[in-house]
Amino acid sequence: MACSDSSSSFSDGPTAAAPSSAPTLLVVTGLSGAGKSTALQVLEDVGFFTADGLPPALLPEFLNLARKPDMEHFRGLALGMDFRRGATIQTLSEALGHLRAAGTHPALLFLEARPEVILRRYATTRRPHPVEREGLGLEQAVAEERRRLTPVREAADLVLDTSAFTLHDLRREIQHRWNQARVQAHAMRVHLVSFGFKYGVPSDADMVFDLRFLPNPYFIEELRPLSGCDAPVADYVFGDGSARLFRDRFLDFLLFLLPYYDSEGRYRLTLGLGCTGGRHRSVAMTELAAHTLRQAGYAVTVEHRHWKLG
Repeated sequence: MACSDSSSSFSDGPTAAAPSSAPTLLVVTGLSGAGKSTALQVLEDVGFFTADGLPPALLPEFLNLARKPDMEHFRGLALGMDFRRGATIQTLSEALGHLRAAGTHPALLFLEARPEVILRRYATTRRPHPVEREGLGLEQAVAEERRRLTPVREAADLVLDTSAFTLHDLRREIQHRWNQARVQAHAMRVHLVSFGFKYGVPSDADMVFDLRFLPNPYFIEELRPLSGCDAPVADYVFGDGSARLFRDRFLDFLLFLLPYYDSEGRYRLTLGLGCTGGRHRSVAMTELAAHTLRQAGYAVTVEHRHWKLG
């Protein structure tokens, strides 16, 4: 058979090309409560290697580690830095200068929020503000930290005010800003599941498509032992004009729809494509959809859940 001979076959989309000798580097810092930890989580989810609390002086050494072959599958480095822990803007400037001289062009992202928003966030979390440990009240601590980090803010390549951001807003903004640093054209991974309705609908599917109206190769004796991965089966399924029309419009529909989910910051979208037994029609359509979406730049995984049962 053309597909892997297993009951649950997974295949990845196009793998990311190896990065150049100068990986993408983002330095993430900002005010406490402005969303630095959340930003690092988002960057990790879209393919960056992340580390928090790294002293600026170790930046060049850390970048050397990131050039090793086992780091090639990451889309870049995102390093969180806390300038309350003894690090200074001068130390950071020197480290960034060394990196630029070595051919790396790091970007500094500074996250901030209005004082009243930070106060409200700390009141909600009931965690102490780091500067409060110096004997200041919360409002004083927020003001003092803002004053101390003014030079860092002024040196930033991008300042994001997260006052009105939800988690999804922050995710979309980060994906938009550094989309060019990613190899794939889309952040969202698409998981395609072929299945048989008589064995049950996938519970993890975000959308389910019923393909039981297509011509059924099961009733053709020479096609019955084959699967939708085999060309004769696919040729039969899409052999008449109405089936071909559906095929073309369905693929156009996916290419139209998926960018809207991608723009919402979705990490994954699972689509279930079902026929009666999950061996012929659903498999053929799934394989075709996977090829089309990969050509469009999506990272695609395929699972033929019931094809050995159908």
